[in-house]
Amino acid sequence: MSSILDNIYAAKRVEVRERRAVVSPTAIVAEANRAPSPRDFVAALRSHRPAIVAEIKRASPSKGDIMPGLDPAAVACEYVAAGAAAISVLTDVHFKGMLDDLRAVRAAVDVPLLRKDFIFDPYQVYEARAAGADCILLIAAMLKEGEIRSLTALARELGMATLLESHNAREFALAQKVGAPLIGINNRDLHSFVTDIAATERLIADYKGDALIVTESGIDSPADIRRLDAAGAHAFLIGESLLRGGTPGVKLGELMRAL
Repeated sequence: MSSILDNIYAAKRVEVRERRAVVSPTAIVAEANRAPSPRDFVAALRSHRPAIVAEIKRASPSKGDIMPGLDPAAVACEYVAAGAAAISVLTDVHFKGMLDDLRAVRAAVDVPLLRKDFIFDPYQVYEARAAGADCILLIAAMLKEGEIRSLTALARELGMATLLESHNAREFALAQKVGAPLIGINNRDLHSFVTDIAATERLIADYKGDALIVTESGIDSPADIRRLDAAGAHAFLIGESLLRGGTPGVKLGELMRAL
């Protein structure tokens, strides 16, 4: 039986083919090369404590709409005012996201931006840079080692960081093998969408490397921040819990005071 991730990946391949027909690879490369210089995503995380990557996320395939009427630029400004180190913008259609959300946020704020999407094709990397991203998400669960290395190299060539996301021991080991300086641990299983923040604790219990660890999903309270900070996480990617109540800046302010 196909998982949620499998279904999204299949649809994404069709979507990328369709976008190539609208904006050619040559044109998107030219747009990326004309974009202003990227900001240092990793340095921004290292300079904050807690380093929170606040996410703009309209909906979830498993839970539906999160914040009806969400204005990406307005929410981004709230996040910056509350102390976000960086902002993640979910641009995938399954989450009701779009690249225009990333463009709107880039025009509104100066902090580094992550394009969070299901990226597997160089075309998407150029798209991200053209739209103002400073970092891209790569998901180990849907990519082979060679794909991770080539997409990472392209992002680096364009001046962007990569957040290599893992969920289990095999993926976490792969992230270390390829030398990822920024490793994400998604507490949500993308095959089942079950969430458990203990996933981060398990994976980094014996970790001795120097990558910056970003824990993702299921972080709802100051207690969660303190728990994951004690486990060794360096940064926290948080979206749904900030947005669900309709006051994202207020909620982020509460979490910023956790440490």
